[in-house]
Amino acid sequence: VQLQASGGGLVQTGGSLTLSCASSGGTFSSYNIGWFRRTPGKEREFAAAISRNGGRTYHAPSVKGRFTISRDNIKRAVYLQMNSLKPEDTAAYYCRTIFRGRAYWGQGTQVTVSS
Repeated sequence: VQLQASGGGLVQTGGSLTLSCASSGGTFSSYNIGWFRRTPGKEREFAAAISRNGGRTYHAPSVKGRFTISRDNIKRAVYLQMNSLKPEDTAAYYCRTIFRGRAYWGQGTQVTVSS
């Protein structure tokens, strides 16, 4: 399984970005996928996750109501729509899945929110 995150960038406070996580390998519809983020000097933080068929989603309290995770199993992609961005959302964002007992991480995509 390989994951590739993209879509990061520089945005002003209150702006929006959509991150994408493209997957190859494995049966995409058989694994849950999550988004995590990390700021230098801090632990990696859970942001959102989505179940195999997209029927269940989970959002961390810090992003709930502003971020929305979704997936397209035909395109083998998971998205993170981020609205009302705040400077504290600045971080490298990573997608992750666990497949057959092993964790797979995409490379990070940097999101920078200017005040």
